[in-house]
Amino acid sequence: MAGPTGCGLCGVDSLAEAVRTPPPVGGALTLTPDDILAAMAAMSSAQALNRETHGVHAAAFWRKADGLVAIREDVGRHNALDKLAGALARRGERGETGAILLTSRVSVEMVQKAAVIGAPIVAAVSAPTTLAVRTAQAAGLTLCAIARADGFEVFSHPERLGL
Repeated sequence: MAGPTGCGLCGVDSLAEAVRTPPPVGGALTLTPDDILAAMAAMSSAQALNRETHGVHAAAFWRKADGLVAIREDVGRHNALDKLAGALARRGERGETGAILLTSRVSVEMVQKAAVIGAPIVAAVSAPTTLAVRTAQAAGLTLCAIARADGFEVFSHPERLGL
């Protein structure tokens, strides 16, 4: 039985289905390294539930012109991103206009979900898996991770950051 939520692996019938290549992302979005750092700082300060519990993940959508557009929190990192995807869809937001921000590690499923949303840039506080990096590269997605106040690392498609 295929599961409707979660990491994306529950309920799959084959390994090929689990590691399928997401749709290619497009758009002309470019950000600077300072934009990424500002976006991550904005997400951190907007995590109301995490301030109370110190135990939830967040997924956010950030646009240079508007700042933090939406943020969702959940004990599960996949659920936080699923909630964000739903919020963006309800608002009619186009993913290619901004970046997805994550407080978690970046697994292949997180990259797949970000690509389906259409976001060309993902930034996260923790490290990506090797498969996540390969998937981001194949999808044309810029993946920044290990994002802290003093910088971050770029794992795929650095051209969107002027690097």
